Amino acid sequence: MLTESEWQVLGLSAHVGLWATFLCILPGVFFGWLLARKEFIAKPVLEAVLFMPMVLPPTVPGYLLLVVFGSQGVVGQWLKTHFDIEFVFNWKGAVLASAVIAFPLMVQAAKLSVQMIDRRLELAASTLGASPFKVWCTVTLPLMLPGILIGAIMVFSRSLGEFGATITFVGNIAGETRTLPLAIYSATHQIDGDAMAVRLILICVSLAFFSLFISNLLTRRAERWLGVRRA
Repeated sequence: MLTESEWQVLGLSAHVGLWATFLCILPGVFFGWLLARKEFIAKPVLEAVLFMPMVLPPTVPGYLLLVVFGSQGVVGQWLKTHFDIEFVFNWKGAVLASAVIAFPLMVQAAKLSVQMIDRRLELAASTLGASPFKVWCTVTLPLMLPGILIGAIMVFSRSLGEFGATITFVGNIAGETRTLPLAIYSATHQIDGDAMAVRLILICVSLAFFSLFISNLLTRRAERWLGVRRA
């Protein structure tokens, strides 16, 4: 059985993960579609910037977030002065850190979902008189939905596992920023924390397995739905 503090960690992790997923969906869909459908000079640069969090040590984005959104940062000071919004040392900062780290997964899922769409379907809608916006809303977006769902699942699961950027940006505060990986880290530094660490690790492994299983299942169904053949 989980203790009250462990349930608190799970609740906070789910809260942070859901908000991070919500923040990633719309911009992720837009940039995924942009990279899949448009050609422009700065495309390689934009793609490199969008996917950079996947290859950087998580502490690097965490430090950059601290510089920009911290209490002494330009954006952080402005948000605090005008809207009384603070990111450092509270759950909002954990959401922002998780969203930044997981965002490339949403972009990649959206990009792949657009690339799997048969463009003849969009062309057929255009020849029937539909405007580009209507084609996007009635043909492209519905066909992207499986990919968007896959991306959302991956973003949520990645947010649950975010450690480096979170601890660098918002610290490890019980009940405020201590999500699953930070709680495991804290438990390993306690004399009697082994049992708690094992329980939380089992939860993390189970959630990761379930997320990957569902993601792979949805990918195969989306491929069959869109008529994509595996090599």
